[in-house]
Amino acid sequence: MTEVSRQLKKGVIEILILSLLSEDKMYGYQLIQELDTRSNGVFKMKEGTLYPVLYRLEDSGYIESSWEKERERRSVPRKYYMITDEGIRALGNMKQELETLIDAIRLITG
Repeated sequence: MTEVSRQLKKGVIEILILSLLSEDKMYGYQLIQELDTRSNGVFKMKEGTLYPVLYRLEDSGYIESSWEKERERRSVPRKYYMITDEGIRALGNMKQELETLIDAIRLITG
């Protein structure tokens, strides 16, 4: 993967995470799996890459987290992430900005 490809992916990862969380709450590993599966392997992430993004989104007030234990199994609690109302508004703005950017790129590149 080229450096350009890495940077392009890095630029949209927050939108992708917020989009997934707008559908349902998820824990970290679940987000990693969903990104990988839905992108056909284009967005493979490691925990060391994901969690700083989650912390940044949480610090911005776009998501919040809570520890939950699954009822069906005896397991350790998982930290679930949920999008906030502010995050939903930010996601809408990000999607609009991304569309504007893509349109401008198409105008230039044909």
